[in-house]
Amino acid sequence: MGCDVRVSGLLRRNLQPTLTYWSVFFSFGLCIAFLGPTLLDLRCQTRSSLPEISWVFFSQQFCLLLGSALGGVFKRTLAQSLWALFTSSLAISLVFATIPFCRDVEVLASVMALAGLAMGCIDTVANMQLVRIYQKDSAVFLQVLHFFVGFGALLSPLIADPFLSEANCLPANSTANATSVFHASRVLGRQHPEAQPRSNRTLPGLPSQDGAGTRVSYAFWIMALINLPVPLAVLHLLSKERLLACCPQRRPLLLSADELTLETQPPEKEDASSLSPKFHPGHEDLFSCCQRKNFRGVPSSFFAIHITAALVLFMTDGLTGAYSAFVYSYAVEKPLSVGHKVAGYLPSLFWGFITLGRLISIPVSSRVKPVTMVFINVVGVVATYLVLLVFSHNVVFLFVGTASLGLSLSSTFPSMLAYTEDVLQYRGCATTVLVTGAGIGEMVLQMLVGSIFQAQGSYSFLVCGVIFGGLAFTFYILLLFFHRMHPGLSSGPTRDKALGMESLESYQR
Repeated sequence: MGCDVRVSGLLRRNLQPTLTYWSVFFSFGLCIAFLGPTLLDLRCQTRSSLPEISWVFFSQQFCLLLGSALGGVFKRTLAQSLWALFTSSLAISLVFATIPFCRDVEVLASVMALAGLAMGCIDTVANMQLVRIYQKDSAVFLQVLHFFVGFGALLSPLIADPFLSEANCLPANSTANATSVFHASRVLGRQHPEAQPRSNRTLPGLPSQDGAGTRVSYAFWIMALINLPVPLAVLHLLSKERLLACCPQRRPLLLSADELTLETQPPEKEDASSLSPKFHPGHEDLFSCCQRKNFRGVPSSFFAIHITAALVLFMTDGLTGAYSAFVYSYAVEKPLSVGHKVAGYLPSLFWGFITLGRLISIPVSSRVKPVTMVFINVVGVVATYLVLLVFSHNVVFLFVGTASLGLSLSSTFPSMLAYTEDVLQYRGCATTVLVTGAGIGEMVLQMLVGSIFQAQGSYSFLVCGVIFGGLAFTFYILLLFFHRMHPGLSSGPTRDKALGMESLESYQR
């Protein structure tokens, strides 16, 4: 009961920044899922072949990873963090508005690279700021944060769907398997000539369909308008915090009676432990983390926890990207041979249950420890892939398994982030390392699973899932082992604020 009162008090004090950080993750989700359903129209718009258009995916994923690594640079002050979020969310709206004018694939890849940088910055900064505000109580707020990713990812294909062209810009003599080859090749960035229809190799010479390009343009402009309130919300927060040049610095407001009671309440015993000076306060960017001075005197378990937690997310986020990218291709291949229209519902079903799982995790995370939630998630991933492997000829189990896998993967990242930050007592580089590890996994496993899928056939898709899911469980067990080895950080007196009561007022303006 006392915990609920404390958390509600924290939320009341930080309501506007919390809502703002949640909204910028809606921008992240809106931008991460629109390429899939609109890629064929974009291919017609840019008159590009499959290997050429695949660079659009690579540029977005690579720059997302780069943006995640660079995002920690803006953590030093609240002003830097909010200006980074404002610039990134505004850039996403500009990207949506600009895409219809990209008639060349190189220009489109450059625009998507900008979107990737903005998404990576949002990913790191928003996670970092929420953990700073709520610390040991951050689990439930991180679950809501990542729910907004799923909500945005679910919404963008629905916005695009009415504007997609039903006419195919491929000539009439395209082979029947063009759609399957197109989907499998879009992530790989390469094709075997013998598997590619002749029409695809001659696509750059085809006339573009202006009508199709015009219709899908409306979808991008609608998404740009829907996203526009997000940078305005960040700008409003900047104004409220008196961080705009036109606004003078404000004096800290007096606390209400309830908030004063929470502020002066003695901390719980587990939160009164102090931090040794050798552990630097705050969250570092990836490059600052790698400085030698940060490694002096820290135990080996400190590094092991960072590495094993990042490897768990490398596997789980990688599986999320790979399954979303290739479940359609797996379904239309033998032995299932699902119809193309029916198979098209599988990615939407997957993202829908990811969103549902994140919604369910919001109340659950306030009562279940993050370490337990990660265990349930990882075991669910392995069990689901095993069931799909055993019943690989059953279409019903494919749909049920897709929903189950979405639920299992839904809350892995926020739960792992909350657990790791709790173990390290909110010191070190956990947020940046985990975000970077998850980004690398999403990029690498898509390429790896796609290459194996194309070389070995559809059955290898599920085998890869079992293997990578098993590796995620193994790294999770190692993480528990290193947690038990990790010494308590209680070597001297401290003036740290307990229970995450550090507010935005304490950040350097």
